[in-house]
Amino acid sequence: MAVCSSAAQIGGTVPVEHAFAHGEELEYAVSYKVSFVNTDVAGVTFRTTLGDYGGRRAYTVDAHGVVYPFYKWFFDLNDQYVSTLDSATLRPLELRSEIREGKYRYSSSFVYDWDQYVVNNTFRNHKNENSNHKQLKLIDGSYDALALFFNLRGSDLSELEKAGGAGTMNLVLEDTIRVIRYKLLGRENKNVRGTGKFRTLKFRCQMATSTGES
Repeated sequence: MAVCSSAAQIGGTVPVEHAFAHGEELEYAVSYKVSFVNTDVAGVTFRTTLGDYGGRRAYTVDAHGVVYPFYKWFFDLNDQYVSTLDSATLRPLELRSEIREGKYRYSSSFVYDWDQYVVNNTFRNHKNENSNHKQLKLIDGSYDALALFFNLRGSDLSELEKAGGAGTMNLVLEDTIRVIRYKLLGRENKNVRGTGKFRTLKFRCQMATSTGES
């Protein structure tokens, strides 16, 4: 499953068809493959709840990724992202993150103001006690990665295929909004080790950094 989508498909105020519901829990294994060795080294859990946020109904998605105990000696990782999405449109309202990787610590928050079409960012790392603040202008479909992922689950992929499978999305990062190119390569029946065979979609996505490198 790829974290990419078309901004045209998920932008604006048109309600998105929900592919998830209150109480959903998803678990993913992160694997490391080298030569003939393929082993699971970490796990990511997504928990979704429906509640109230500032007087409106909203989904809260809690994504928590940790390295399995055996591999902590190599690289200890304990990251958490909590995203709040409007229940009607799935527009992001807020994203909070706590990154704990080895000795590195980083916390950030993104608060979206769709009336003014801006997002207010606050972020701080372990080397700087003072928080940094930035405000970015938004356009329809300018979402953080977690919001894009959950919007993708309700996208009309038949329309994407009609368009040749290629497009762009607007990814909100720490201090910029990066335009990311993607392409749907096709459908594939894939055997997932230890789980079974699934019908999947295969994407090629441009990687992005806050400095614009790809």
